[in-house]
Formats: sequence, structure tokens, C-alpha cells
Amino acid sequence: MSNEYVAPENLGEETESAHIKETFLDCLRLIERLHRRLLDVLRTRLEDKGCTRINAVQALLLYNIGENEMTAGELRTRGYYLGSNVSYNLKKLVDAGYISHQQADHDKRAVRIAITDEGRAIAKIVNELYDEQLAEVLEDQIFNLDEFRHMRRNLRNLERFWSDQLRFF
Repeated sequence: MSNEYVAPENLGEETESAHIKETFLDCLRLIERLHRRLLDVLRTRLEDKGCTRINAVQALLLYNIGENEMTAGELRTRGYYLGSNVSYNLKKLVDAGYISHQQADHDKRAVRIAITDEGRAIAKIVNELYDEQLAEVLEDQIFNLDEFRHMRRNLRNLERFWSDQLRFF
């Protein structure tokens, strides 16, 4: 506790500021926890479907690549991948036959990746899970379309704020 004197008229500002910070930090923890929960739900679905050669992060990677062909760098730039070891997961997916790769025509150092039929089957499992989850969220009235739009706008604003922070460091 600070020994600094706070005038009674400023107590409300300090309390509000502390509450705002507490709420901000709670939101950050929730964002992180939500991603981990999504991975847990997806891991469970993969196990239920007998998909034991792939983890949830790799399945999301396949889903996010979809029908696109890209380089690993583009994968990171587009925000399709969360995590630092994209090369490790791509290698595992290539080794397991979920992703094909070939040298890019324009730059022999770059490798273009695309998902295989086996990868599409995993992406389909993720897509079906998302469809089921969305239907349940709407049926249980957890969110409606306007609330989703509001949440998306707020999350994009936060993403833009952090992106701007990185540009000006």
C-alpha cells in the first residue's frame, strides 16, 4: 500500500483506474484461457474421431490453411498461426501426410504448402465442430449476431492497437 497522500476528491479516480486495470487484465487472461479451452475441445473431438497422429494446434493450422497455398511466412503474416514453432508443426504435418510442400517458383528458398486430402479431412472435422458450437451458442442464446459483431469490433480494435504498438517500437 502506498504511503502517498490522496486527496478525498481523487479517491474515486484511483478506485476507478484500479478497477479498469483489473478488468483489462482479466480480459487478457480470458482471451488466453479461451484459446486454451478451444484447443481442449478440439483435442477431445479429434480423440473421439480416432485422430491420434495430430494435435489440436496442428488441426487448427490445417483448418486455417484451408484451400489456400502459401509459404510458412505468409501463414504467420496472415495471422493463421498462433505459436512460435510453426516450422516444427509444418514438418510434423508434412511427415504425417496432411500437408504437401514444394519450392516456390519465384524464390527457391521459399516452400509453398497446401493441405492434402488427409489434411482436408481434419479441416472438415474442425469445421463441423465450429458449426456445432455456433448452433449451440445461438440455441442457448449465449450470444446473438449483434453481440458477436460488437465483440469482433472490440477484439479487432485491441489487435489494431497492439499492431500499432509494434510498428512504433
